[in-house]
Order: sequence, then structure tokens, then C-alpha cells
Amino acid sequence: MWKKRLLVALISGAILGVFCIIGAMVRFQFERDFYYLFSLWYNRLLMGLVIGICPVSKKLPIALLRGAVLGIVVSMAFFPMTEFTDVISFAVGAVYGIIIEAVAFRVDSRRSEVPVSESTN
Repeated sequence: MWKKRLLVALISGAILGVFCIIGAMVRFQFERDFYYLFSLWYNRLLMGLVIGICPVSKKLPIALLRGAVLGIVVSMAFFPMTEFTDVISFAVGAVYGIIIEAVAFRVDSRRSEVPVSESTN
């Protein structure tokens, strides 16, 4: 079960990283270099990894709070590189953490709702 959660969280982080790159390119008028944009994307991918390896939470509010906190913690790895100027990317880390955790929670809850078929011998 944790493998599917991890995979879903990684894919979510990668997709959100693309949106983050687009947002950064628009905000900085296409003046950021490849390394900055790649680092931003990779940060979101790592966010997916960190959230994906966390144990399954049974309550959605707890899971979303954990996603926000982990999103901020992981975003803090990127924020100093910007000399603390890209506040939007830092703050959006909490939002992306919530989104990644919500998607992973949904996958977890769907899996637990699937009935286990019993053999009739």
C-alpha cells in the first residue's frame, strides 16, 4: 500500500513542480535560468517523496496539516537559495504540500474501501 502512496505523491510533486516552474517564469518575466527552475521543480519532487513516505493518516484534517508543515519544511531547503526573496514559492510550498497529501490520502482511503473478497471453500 505504501508503494502506491509513494508513487502517487511523487507524480503529484512532479506535476505541481511544472506548475511551479510556469508560475516562476511568469513572475520573473522569463529571466530565471535553467538551474533555478530545475531546483524549484526538484524541490517539489522531494516534497512528494517526503509526504509519500509518511505513514497513512486516518483523519483528513491531520493529514492536511501534516502536508502543510512538510511543504513548508521542504520549501525551506530552496528558500535560502533565493536569498529569501521568492516568498511566493516558499508560501506555495504549504499549499502544494496540502494538495499532495490530499491526493495521497484519497488514494489511501479508496484502497481501504475496496472490499476484500473471501474465498468460499
